[in-house]
Amino acid sequence: MSFFPKVSFQREVEEYLTKVFRNNELITALGTQEVERKYQSLLNHLSHPPRFTTVRVNTHLASVGEVKKLLFEEIQKQFKGLSVPVLQHPNLQDILLIPVIGPRSDLQKQTSEVIVGAQCGYAVLRGAHVYVPGIISTSRFMKAGDLVSVYSDIEGKCKRGAKEFEGVKVFLGNGISEVSRSEIFSSGGPVSGLGIRMTEPVYLSPSFDGVLPRLLFLQNLPSVVVSHVLNPQPGERVLDMCAAPGGKTTHLAALMHDQGEVIAMDKVANKVKKMKQNAELLQLKCIKAFCYDGTKALAAEEREAAQEGPPFLPESFDRVLLDAPCSGMGQRPNMAYPLTLKEVTSYQPLQRKLFAAAVQLLKPGGVLVYSTCTITLSENEEQVAWALKTFPCLQLQPQDPHIGGEGMRGAGLPPAQLKLLQRFDPSAATLQGMDLDSLQACREADLISLANKDCIGFFIARFSKRSSR
Repeated sequence: MSFFPKVSFQREVEEYLTKVFRNNELITALGTQEVERKYQSLLNHLSHPPRFTTVRVNTHLASVGEVKKLLFEEIQKQFKGLSVPVLQHPNLQDILLIPVIGPRSDLQKQTSEVIVGAQCGYAVLRGAHVYVPGIISTSRFMKAGDLVSVYSDIEGKCKRGAKEFEGVKVFLGNGISEVSRSEIFSSGGPVSGLGIRMTEPVYLSPSFDGVLPRLLFLQNLPSVVVSHVLNPQPGERVLDMCAAPGGKTTHLAALMHDQGEVIAMDKVANKVKKMKQNAELLQLKCIKAFCYDGTKALAAEEREAAQEGPPFLPESFDRVLLDAPCSGMGQRPNMAYPLTLKEVTSYQPLQRKLFAAAVQLLKPGGVLVYSTCTITLSENEEQVAWALKTFPCLQLQPQDPHIGGEGMRGAGLPPAQLKLLQRFDPSAATLQGMDLDSLQACREADLISLANKDCIGFFIARFSKRSSR
């Protein structure tokens, strides 16, 4: 059941993707009809949120059982007693899953309207309230306490402060305004804080604003799988090359029981500051975050012994995570993808520069995990084919846990290597809604299976580095 229109792209990007997902290898293996069905299903899934909210427990500070109980009580409060379960993932023991109820098609739309930006709208579909910076437009006489309908301007065409908007907008649900129109758009008005408290969202997901902040980290399921696949051990030295906002960094440190060293890098200073704040909040002391460009992380000459940060000498790390900057086409929900084809294709060369540095920084016998949150071949399977050809010291390895599907055909990789890759493809699940009745009728094992499939689009490859001897 498709509640929203399928994701839209700029024409040249759509033509590019059509070629990717109708490539000859895929058609030969699956047939034209199945290839087309999967592609159209993917486009529809991308415009809808995943059917589960995923949170990672900070096992450094609390047990999963303790946090599960606290979270269940919090959701009962938020959902006014509705019986929505909190599930522990059997293969990812530090993960809790909360089913998302919706889409709800029986909500009555209000005459007073609020228009929010696309990114704010996507956050609302995943359980957030509306904050003042996300509000673009409201009805003429909106006051604090008014019941309003919230819409997303997915094409970015609404003018700030407009009193009405007739462009393309998507209904997100109803809420109560915490501020008036005049307060939002006056020169001395609030620039932050809660704007609309969502009371009847189209998709009912818990809000995590201020909820157990030291014990929970809101994270997509495949993003958690990555850290488990890298499998860092206590006492090791681990590099997270492109670490912001720090979800995987803090997960690596927790898996290491805060013993050893996790070096986290990002070239944006504000993001590094946020990573340090997250590490402090979660009480993880083995993380050292640096503002640095990962492509320049390899030292060109001997460095001083006392130097703690980058650049680093070759073969300095036991394990390296390269969660690479990417085109982000796997993110959900996304109803209108904004990037041009030039921007989409700019990521492959950058990823290769980072990868080359990662290989040199890794010790012989070490493990390198490469991941992206996108769906293209050029940033995923083609990068694996290039890496295996360019770096004879690398060997593709099995992944544990292996929850996603195998790699996609089209990059010339043999079936045995495709099976070692992990591609999370949202089109693997049927697009349908979930209400309380259907939720109660589902077995827990079926819900876990659905959560494994109905998540963001993601890709993971795991390599080991052979000794040069």
